[in-house]
Amino acid sequence: MLDERMEAALNEQINKEWYSAYLYKSMQAWFEGKAMAGMAGWMRVQTMEELCHGMIMYNYVVERGGRVKLTAVDGPETDWANPLAIFEHALEHERFVTSRINGLVDLAIELRDHATNQFLQWFVAEQVEEEASADDICGKLRFMADAPGGIYQLDKELATRVFTLPTPAVGIV
Repeated sequence: MLDERMEAALNEQINKEWYSAYLYKSMQAWFEGKAMAGMAGWMRVQTMEELCHGMIMYNYVVERGGRVKLTAVDGPETDWANPLAIFEHALEHERFVTSRINGLVDLAIELRDHATNQFLQWFVAEQVEEEASADDICGKLRFMADAPGGIYQLDKELATRVFTLPTPAVGIV
């Protein structure tokens, strides 16, 4: 059985994961409006990953005898200056999510909830990957300094990303 503080914190994180999906969907729409199908596709995959992250947490709360309490998801931003601004926002957002995951781990340790601590370790590792990916793209965009040819090539490169169901989500999504 989950401690009520952990249950509340996980419910809040489910909301944050689904906000993340909503934010990435908004970024996808911006790229689609600019005919940047590769970057839009990258954001589509990111959206699907975030939805899965929320479902993984949702199912964990249920499995531990807790109650999922869904709340409204805030509306995301809808406009950015350029692709770099979007990926910088994505990186900033992933750093925010990392801090939230770390807070959940801290709470699990405080509560001596070893099962939840173990469960969260996958998310800790996932956040390292999420930040590195967004940071890499930001670095490439900074390097090319809005050079149309470079942005075109990066858009083509990002189009190769495909969605893979996260291992913890297999059988639950």
